[in-house]
Amino acid sequence: MSFKFEKLIIWQKSMDFGEEINAVIKEFPKHDMFNLASQMLRASDSVALNISEGSIEQSNAEFNRFLGYSVRSLAEVVTCLYKAKRRNYINDAVFDKLYKDSFDLMNMTIAFKSKLK
Repeated sequence: MSFKFEKLIIWQKSMDFGEEINAVIKEFPKHDMFNLASQMLRASDSVALNISEGSIEQSNAEFNRFLGYSVRSLAEVVTCLYKAKRRNYINDAVFDKLYKDSFDLMNMTIAFKSKLK
């Protein structure tokens, strides 16, 4: 027995992405734990949460709306990545990897959204 969202690759990848972000923010300075780090974690977790919540909806239009929220959360994570890089909390290699993961997940989500229409 499983929920239908558990079979979605975008949900699986977004779950992994959230855990990667969680690991990275543990290295942020203590003074920023309740600011940028917290925002970044909430936004990254929101990607998977919106996919799962939207999948329960009865209509594709509603699911599509929640997928849009996931895409917006990914954009928020990207902005947080830029902030973290500018503040020297992450290096270029970490930024590049997470940026690429964000970009790939966003494109996968948008492609899935377009198939629902």
